[in-house]
Amino acid sequence: MTSPLADLIAKLPGIAQTYLEGRGVDEVECIVADLAGVARGKAMPGTKFAQQSHFYLPNSIFFQTITGDWADVAGQDAGFTEPDMILTPDLSTALPAPWTADWTLQVIHDITDQAGAPVGFAPRNVLKRVVEAYTAKGWTPIVAPEMEFYLVAPNTDPAREVEPPMGRSGRRAAARQAYSMSAVDEYGPVIDDIYDFAEAMGLEIDGILQEGGAGQIELNLRHGDPVRLADEMFFFKRMIREAALRHDCYATFMAKPIAGEPGSAMHIHHSVVDSETGTNLFAAPDGSMTEAFQHFIGGMQRHLPSVIALLAPYVNSYRRYVPDFAAPINLEWGRDNRTTGLRVPVSDSASRRVENRLPGMDCNPYLAIAGSLACGYLGMVHKVAPKAEWTGDAYTARDDIPGDLGQALDLFEADTAVGFVLGPEFCEVYTAVKRLENKEFLQVISPWEREHLLLNV
Repeated sequence: MTSPLADLIAKLPGIAQTYLEGRGVDEVECIVADLAGVARGKAMPGTKFAQQSHFYLPNSIFFQTITGDWADVAGQDAGFTEPDMILTPDLSTALPAPWTADWTLQVIHDITDQAGAPVGFAPRNVLKRVVEAYTAKGWTPIVAPEMEFYLVAPNTDPAREVEPPMGRSGRRAAARQAYSMSAVDEYGPVIDDIYDFAEAMGLEIDGILQEGGAGQIELNLRHGDPVRLADEMFFFKRMIREAALRHDCYATFMAKPIAGEPGSAMHIHHSVVDSETGTNLFAAPDGSMTEAFQHFIGGMQRHLPSVIALLAPYVNSYRRYVPDFAAPINLEWGRDNRTTGLRVPVSDSASRRVENRLPGMDCNPYLAIAGSLACGYLGMVHKVAPKAEWTGDAYTARDDIPGDLGQALDLFEADTAVGFVLGPEFCEVYTAVKRLENKEFLQVISPWEREHLLLNV
């Protein structure tokens, strides 16, 4: 007769079994992503985890702002009674946490209410809902995310400006060194740990490169299923932070952490294939663009302004949308044109895809991918024609995305088509949380205001 722990290990993915070979499970981190993409949950001994099928968390974790306050939502009583949700482990997501001192696993959990229905405002469930909308049409969405982030010097005083980290040369990381191998080597020990941790976790990295900012790195992931890729990004963000802390620096996913430097994006490459044949719906047999491809772009142009609140979820996010700073300011599309918000990369017809360059790296990956896919889906369903292709510098075109979080939330609330695809319950909760965050920010007086207004107006 085997033990519950041995039975558990037998059900784990191969990478977790390899990690635990000859050992037991000391601890299991039972986690979910909240609205901000922060890991919430609880840790328990491996033996205890093996003996139970589920556990509980209050649904108020989805009503909490990034500052720790709670939003009140009409028709929701979470702020008062905090009813429990049921969390059931998705063992296919079980991965090692190789930075810990013992043998620890991380497991993402499915979230339902006490009647067994998926909780509509849980981000992973929102993405699953959008993917299911594609599936019902016989379509399979494919995504490939890119992650940009900064390594920065430790910053324990929020009033102090963020600085690049100190490199092995004894100098701080330099800006304007995109694709420089020597710039990457400056913080090689952090990169080495990222690679080592990723290998232990079974996470595949397509490549790591130096971006344009001082200490800014881009990490490319493989393409695949949206939910699986969002899970991987959720894991990656935790892991990268841990790797940085080992070497006396921080990893930050803020959209714009350093004034005068480029912001950090989470570009998302999209394609859609026929669920039965696996054929890319974006390419015709002769290699030309299909109507489905054009409609996908048209849907993004029509509806992306309404989901900018998901792609740029904080007041800081809008500092990234600056002309000539490697971030888009509109929704033009073009072939191999990095000034457009929607770029069609160079590829063969089987790999034809469109890259959404609007999301910032501060987004919740589940919600950003869900929002982006929802726009393309609506375009394909309603056969929305795109604008003409933009050739040349798209920074000369007019801005057509919201300029701040308040405007973005107004558009998010007004677009009922997007709201239906994402789920009305989610949209209501998300809007309430983000409006409270925006209100809290507006009560803070910045150093710029004190410097220029205190004695001059």
